[in-house]
Amino acid sequence: MTADRCSPEQPRVCVLGVGQMGLVCAGVLSQPGDDPNTPRATVRLWGHDDVEAGNLAQTRRSPRLPGFDLPPSARVALSDEEALLHADLIVSAIPVQFIREAWTRLRPHVPEFTPVVSVAKGIETGTLLRPTQIIADALADDPDARPRALGCLSGPTIAGELARCLPATMVAASDHPGFAEEVQRLFTTSWLRVYTNPDLLGVELAGATKNVIAIAAGIIDGLGAGHNAKSALLARGLAEIARLGSAMGAHTETFFGVAGAGDLATTCFSPEGRNRSCGEALGRGAKLNEYIEQSMCVVEGVATTRSVMDLADKYRVEMPIARAVHAVLFEKLDPVDAITMLMSRELTGERIAD
Repeated sequence: MTADRCSPEQPRVCVLGVGQMGLVCAGVLSQPGDDPNTPRATVRLWGHDDVEAGNLAQTRRSPRLPGFDLPPSARVALSDEEALLHADLIVSAIPVQFIREAWTRLRPHVPEFTPVVSVAKGIETGTLLRPTQIIADALADDPDARPRALGCLSGPTIAGELARCLPATMVAASDHPGFAEEVQRLFTTSWLRVYTNPDLLGVELAGATKNVIAIAAGIIDGLGAGHNAKSALLARGLAEIARLGSAMGAHTETFFGVAGAGDLATTCFSPEGRNRSCGEALGRGAKLNEYIEQSMCVVEGVATTRSVMDLADKYRVEMPIARAVHAVLFEKLDPVDAITMLMSRELTGERIAD
């Protein structure tokens, strides 16, 4: 999204993914910018499923985001080449565990040097890579060529609220000079305020790890353990997130800002939060596999829990809440026993971050 690639008034943006965040991003970018009669970007959407993409093109609606109508100016591309042709910016709204497959497929059509901003939240299992790292790995750009700008857009972003244009904030982060500011200008509207942050590692890690704590918050809701327990969980969960981030080299203050504490609070308290809802179902006795099968949306926190535990072990960081969630999800630990296990840990002083 640089001066030699696009008009600053109306860049050509390809949104990869027709899930909730992909639809919301298309909606935001299709709203008027400085000119009240012109969309702020020319938007094309791409979905990996041809049938779903075709239905969206015809009806302008998706069961993934009830009540949302795709703006008339946004087009749904019906081929990989069409989606990415002459794109000035690519918005990657693909669930984390599917990013590599999608970008490997699309690689032949990705324009050279076109910047990418990710809105996904999670950690790839096995590799333990963050979304922007997966994209970079899948594209395998020429190391001797001009580096491609990569960044993320994150924060407290319940899609249903964004679709209704309710007031919200986000954080644009990038290691590439000036790119976060470009994303900030493009996505900021009268109801959506975007901040910038140079800590790409911290912002992406915050977005991933909060999903694990949100599952725990949902379990508390499902068990009816009360607001005292849930508030304590958020505070101690944030401490775990900050400890891991600090050990990995992120800025501790990132986790106490919009992308950290703000996103954590929203996803733990909103009834629309997918991870919290999953945890609530588990607290009420539901089986994980059955819940996942009937869910229309990907519950990112489930797979990310495995990755977070691997990171905790790698960096030797104590994360008892995340470990309890892992035990409930994958080791058949009863949620009641998980709470008992946490409450009976050795007494100690409060510690936020190392």
